[in-house]
Amino acid sequence: MIGHQKLQRQLAQNEAHSLILEGTAQIGRRVLAQWYAQLLNCKSPVGNQPCGLCVSCRNFAAGTHPDVLVVSPKEETSTGKKARSSIIPISAISASHDTGKDHEIHVLDWLETAARYRHKVVIVDGASFLNESAANALLKSVEEPPHAARFVFITEDISGVIPTIVSRSVRYRVAPVPDVELERALPEQPPRILEFAAGRVGWVLQAERVAAQLALVDSLLLAVKGDLMDAFSAADAFEKGFERELSPQVLRFALRAWPMPAQVGADTALTRAVEALERYATPNLVFSHLALELRAALGVSG
Repeated sequence: MIGHQKLQRQLAQNEAHSLILEGTAQIGRRVLAQWYAQLLNCKSPVGNQPCGLCVSCRNFAAGTHPDVLVVSPKEETSTGKKARSSIIPISAISASHDTGKDHEIHVLDWLETAARYRHKVVIVDGASFLNESAANALLKSVEEPPHAARFVFITEDISGVIPTIVSRSVRYRVAPVPDVELERALPEQPPRILEFAAGRVGWVLQAERVAAQLALVDSLLLAVKGDLMDAFSAADAFEKGFERELSPQVLRFALRAWPMPAQVGADTALTRAVEALERYATPNLVFSHLALELRAALGVSG
């Protein structure tokens, strides 16, 4: 693991059955949650680290551990479309509410059986996406975990997690990893990648993916300053390479080089474009309109 050594020591001493890891995406929250689950189930920890050699640790390494369940919002609807909004519904928690049989495993059923090793661990990756009925369905198990189960709730914003979950959990803030640690662990990273990452180790580990997005965005922002057809062509390329999580962040990062009034107009245009995509608007029209709005933000006519 890169960074977070102090937090690892704190987690190794944690005795609470429910905890919250709060911090921005790609900062290492899920890796920490998985590490914590591995440590809880390790037969022979070495200090505050899993041994890596016991049967439980080997199952972790193989990605087949029977005592860890990760619950997160579905990326696609039952019809195969990208989900319009992120949500963890009660049907993921309780089989009796899963009338459409959308989930193979349900948290409450999974918790009914004892752990094969030491602790069953439920990692809720996106605690703020639990709707009220789903969170309430979990509440009794969080208060009185069966078979010494543990819960790890991951969130970007604690205010989005229902208070009854927050009040029953120990909170840990996951901070950005200092650049000096990133550079020591991952040397020779391009300065622009480190600047974009801003301590979010996940993006540094995906440097090629980030670099590809930066190239797309640079081409778009250069094209909107010139010929209209070139702007539409660059917008089309941006559409083809668009990633819902990453692309808006990269565009906002690159827009920092624009004058402040243009930044504000461009950011508003981007927000409208993302909202339109979430409403399943025609992508080609959305990105063409984005190119026009970016030009308008710069004061480019025609």
